[in-house]
Amino acid sequence: MREYKAEYELLAARLADSGIDVEAVKARLKAQAIETPSWGYADAGTRFGTYAQPGAALTIEEKLADAAQVHKFTGIAPAVAVHVAWDFPDGFDPALVEYAASLGVRIGAINPTCFEDPEGLMGTIANPQARIRQKAIDHMLESVEIGRQASSRNLSLWFADGTNYPGQDDLIERRHRVAESLQTVYQAMPETMRMLIEYKPFEPAFYHTDIADWGMAYLFAKGCGERAKVLIDLGHHLHGTNIEHIVATLLDEGALGGFHFNNAKYADDDLVTGSVNPYQDFLIFDQLVVAESKPAAAEIAYMIDQSFNVKPKLAGMIQSCLNIQRTYAKALLVDRHKLAAARHESDIIGAEQVLIEAFSSDVEPLLMVVREEMGLEPEPLAAYLASGYKEQIEQERGIREAGGGLG
Repeated sequence: MREYKAEYELLAARLADSGIDVEAVKARLKAQAIETPSWGYADAGTRFGTYAQPGAALTIEEKLADAAQVHKFTGIAPAVAVHVAWDFPDGFDPALVEYAASLGVRIGAINPTCFEDPEGLMGTIANPQARIRQKAIDHMLESVEIGRQASSRNLSLWFADGTNYPGQDDLIERRHRVAESLQTVYQAMPETMRMLIEYKPFEPAFYHTDIADWGMAYLFAKGCGERAKVLIDLGHHLHGTNIEHIVATLLDEGALGGFHFNNAKYADDDLVTGSVNPYQDFLIFDQLVVAESKPAAAEIAYMIDQSFNVKPKLAGMIQSCLNIQRTYAKALLVDRHKLAAARHESDIIGAEQVLIEAFSSDVEPLLMVVREEMGLEPEPLAAYLASGYKEQIEQERGIREAGGGLG
């Protein structure tokens, strides 16, 4: 194991010299919470097929148990986002709330599954047929009720609705159908619940997508009410998009409600967070850290949205959690006073160097001390790999007919 305590003392002294409160940084790291997705523990695949892994979870009980292991070793993953059709095919059992609690986790965001119904080929909430739109609305209302029973704070919405060819449908009429459907669901939500509206520029709709970017999601949210917010998925952007600019804008508007973390090399690749472009993630967190320190800090739900085809499920999820934690820690180490001074003097080099220095910082000693103070193993991934849990579930579950997730 790395000898980290002496390194931590050196880092703490350097931060103190910069006027950064190390104990405050540690407190924010200890309070960090990231939901993991139930479907991230199940078999997954692509449009070409689903790929089975030994030990992959099949039932919601198994998914919760696996998620509990991720939280056990990282200490920052206390909630599990669920997908209604995948996780509750026979209906929601309220006993799952108590079961999750017994494992040390809780049910988090409720995700209606609005993209697998064959009748939704021409759209769900944007479909020209009122009957099919109502079917999707009813599913979302069922999801609201599940959220009520599970005391979930967030209803997380993503739709595959769109068209593949010019002239296929009237774009404005589709927009009105989407707005009416979302407002119907919003009115049925309890006051304790928020609606998070996700966007995606393409796939599976390749001509137009009904909620294609952050601006469209923002307009639909405004049309619903103050408890409707925009949800950003890091993989749902065209190449070259300045995501941190979007983050800053939505934060300034009080409209950012949630994040789905992953990484994309081409388009929505659902790769381990930080595996492709960690500096971009850092610049995004730089905006989030500033927003956290403001008096009326935004309530942002953080969730990993990944489904591994190749990597072992739990190890990959732990990697993502640790990469997010590491990036957050680096953003907390930005010398804000030095940055403000450089900006005031229009010192472009100096301002950029402040960010580069924080991003280049070795924060592992700090994180290891934080974990130790939280009663965790300082090296979570190594501790998990040595625990025997992977071998246990592979032996008990084996390879089964793929299900319970993306296929």
